Amino acid sequence: MLQSLFFNIVPGTLQPICPIESRLPPPEPEQIPLRTLQFKRGLLHELRKGNATKEQIRLHHLVQQLPRAIIIGVRKGGTRALLEMLNLHPAVVKASQEIHFFDNDQNYARGIDWYREKMPFSFPHQITIEKSPAYFITEEVPERIFKMNSSIKLLIIVREPTTRAVSDYTQVLEGKERKNKTYHKFEKLALDSNTCEVNTKYKAVRTSIYTKHLERWLKYFPVEQFHIVDGDRLIMDPLPELQLVERFLNLPSRISQYNLYFNATRGFYCLRFNIVFNKCLAGSKGRTHPEVDPSVVTKLQNFFHPFNQKFYQITGRTFNWP
Repeated sequence: MLQSLFFNIVPGTLQPICPIESRLPPPEPEQIPLRTLQFKRGLLHELRKGNATKEQIRLHHLVQQLPRAIIIGVRKGGTRALLEMLNLHPAVVKASQEIHFFDNDQNYARGIDWYREKMPFSFPHQITIEKSPAYFITEEVPERIFKMNSSIKLLIIVREPTTRAVSDYTQVLEGKERKNKTYHKFEKLALDSNTCEVNTKYKAVRTSIYTKHLERWLKYFPVEQFHIVDGDRLIMDPLPELQLVERFLNLPSRISQYNLYFNATRGFYCLRFNIVFNKCLAGSKGRTHPEVDPSVVTKLQNFFHPFNQKFYQITGRTFNWP
């Protein structure tokens, strides 16, 4: 009954497909001249920071390209960590800010040239990637992206749905507290006070019903154009997840364990671009979550379970979620 409230399953869309590791395309021959890039490490460093000068742009024939891959979600799934880690690859250039082109009507009305001008300068053979987690849950976005590039590659990073919902709540709570505003407890928002059932009107809950949103995207893009990233694994053991993404993007394997080191103080991995340039994510990452009533956690996990099963079946990737 609950499932019918959110989406209509199209016959045939839930046919199981092979596991993700086996359906990824084999790496293509190295087309990106990485040897050339190795001799331009200083310039690559400036590109990563978005600091290319007009002279560098002219001399090296740098261009602003529309993204060939977009991290479309999920909010609080690890989108920033994924973007920063992919930026370790010499053939990847990231848009530092969330552009919100496809989910914001005012921005979208400014046109595709406005969007392109928000992209970083890069070498023509590099891949530009942007991330805006709101894309995943915004109804108009799949059609708009399809109109720009019907063959674009789409990355979705997910976490266990209940944990993600609590993380979502925690970020909003912190914002309220900074403004000295009060906020309801998570339990009061997540459950309907009249029925004591899961409150599907609460945005943090709706966002975690991954299948509901993915079904909308599959009306425009085949499942092969999506890659699902395990956000929990990316935190604990990032390299295997990044290697899967390299294969999905048809990039030669260049990210190695050298580029990732665990920072015990922060409690998660930081990035090593080269011998002199390291980077850790902002201190706001890895917030401590408030304690949630275990009975509410169990109710949420039971609610998400059938949606999770459909998500596994559609994507071909299974997680050890309750």
